[in-house]
Amino acid sequence: MKVDLAAIHTASKELSNWGRWGDDDQIGTLNNISPSDIVDAARLVRKGKVFALGLSLKEPIQSGLFGGRWNPIHTMLATGTDAALGNQDEPAPYLRYADDAINMPCQASTQWDALCHIFLGDKMYNGYDASLVDVKGAKKNGIEHVRDKMVGRGVLLDVARYKNVDSLNDGYAISRQDLDGCAAAQGVEIRKGDFVIVRTGHQERCLSKGDWTGYAGGSAPGFGFETCYWLKEKDIAAICSDTWGCEVRPNETNEANQPWHWVVIPAIGISMGEIFYLKELAQDCAEDGVYEFFFSAPPLHLPGGAGSPINPQAIK
Repeated sequence: MKVDLAAIHTASKELSNWGRWGDDDQIGTLNNISPSDIVDAARLVRKGKVFALGLSLKEPIQSGLFGGRWNPIHTMLATGTDAALGNQDEPAPYLRYADDAINMPCQASTQWDALCHIFLGDKMYNGYDASLVDVKGAKKNGIEHVRDKMVGRGVLLDVARYKNVDSLNDGYAISRQDLDGCAAAQGVEIRKGDFVIVRTGHQERCLSKGDWTGYAGGSAPGFGFETCYWLKEKDIAAICSDTWGCEVRPNETNEANQPWHWVVIPAIGISMGEIFYLKELAQDCAEDGVYEFFFSAPPLHLPGGAGSPINPQAIK
């Protein structure tokens, strides 16, 4: 389909969930998860194997191509060297210890985008004014509203493996047909309220080369614009990927940056997870043929946050 501003505004209108769960709603498609869905998801734990889906915070993925984000800075405030030298022994009574701090943008590594992260014109999800996000944080749609919602049935769609490649090529736009075909090939059904996680192989390509050039904000495989219709049709809870921004880059239009984002977050109100580490999970799913699992990925309790770092867990 042709992607331009007209297509963006048409999709935003046709796919909008504004008011669907009430005028005061601030969690969007996470409303699709019922208590019984969570109970059913817990039954998917059969072998007690846990996969951590957070990328190491030591990986220098940020290259300054977008938004001035920097890589996490880990600083030791107190060390075992201090302790061994006796530097912590005065005044008495003393305690020998290590302590540290971390300085990072909320979206510098594996993370959730909050529903206040992207605006459609001067509005954000559910029609709230963009101006409600100021220097003190978001007064609406902040990440804190989903802190007890990120749990349920997870499904991995290993599109790279489905296409018989280690990694999809940069600029490859994943289509609705790719998503449905991958699910069919894996024998897994996409259901309302699912956390759908898509593997492109892009991150693993960077890890194997030890080169993150362009990963953050550069060319990448990802969701084609047409898949915003798939997301609404499937009525899933959240969409996640191993790439920096989920959608295909270069963009499918020169009239808007990140056109898929314009629709998915502010209009549909879907939670988006980015930079997920999927290597071991994908290998295990390929070995046992089971692509569904219990999923949990709570954000930090950061009132007014436009995003949050996470270490998601897939439990099989």
